[in-house]
Amino acid sequence: MSQISPSVHALAQKLWQYHQLNQPVEKSDAILVLCSYDKRVAERGAQLWLEGWAPLLIFSGGLGVITRTLWSEPEADQFAQIARSLGVPAEAILIENRSTNTGENVLFTRQLLAERNLDPASFLLVQKPYMERRSYATFRKVWPQKSVQVTSPQVSYEEYLTTYSNPDLSQEAIIMIMVGDLQRIKEYPQKGFQIPQEIPQDVWEAYEALVAAGYDQHLIK
Repeated sequence: MSQISPSVHALAQKLWQYHQLNQPVEKSDAILVLCSYDKRVAERGAQLWLEGWAPLLIFSGGLGVITRTLWSEPEADQFAQIARSLGVPAEAILIENRSTNTGENVLFTRQLLAERNLDPASFLLVQKPYMERRSYATFRKVWPQKSVQVTSPQVSYEEYLTTYSNPDLSQEAIIMIMVGDLQRIKEYPQKGFQIPQEIPQDVWEAYEALVAAGYDQHLIK
């Protein structure tokens, strides 16, 4: 681990655990990979398709707040290339490469499927470990008629920070993103962006301690 103090790591791990839903993977009509700066999520989506969990693999993501500073090629195009390199045939893949946030991921995917006259009844969402809960809450708000489960790369907090996450992002940046996501879980339901999610008191206290310690770069103002 880096020079981050053990106390900060303990607080961040509490958020990490809350953000994950630990839902079982179930057979679905489509795998929807919510793209980002974390290309390992593409590998998880491809793995699930290769294991036969769904016949259709969708990648959704243009360039978001973070990736527009890292790349010029849309997230979904890069993720789809990774899936093809791992053996997923191009005809099993759909690409939505305009969205810039989680709500648009779901909305634009819904529009794309309608244009293709496709109507999957069940989805398996694939996201970063610390965005499982917000992705689930967003999908349930934007497309409540569909059945949805969420999963992510199966790694620990320590493993993610040291070997798994995007090398262009520091451990401090990852913690700040987790802090920002918890704030959004609290604030976004009243804005109509997500369904409400209960936040335990100890998790919120960990959030407040991290904000007080300066991990506030990704907060909404």
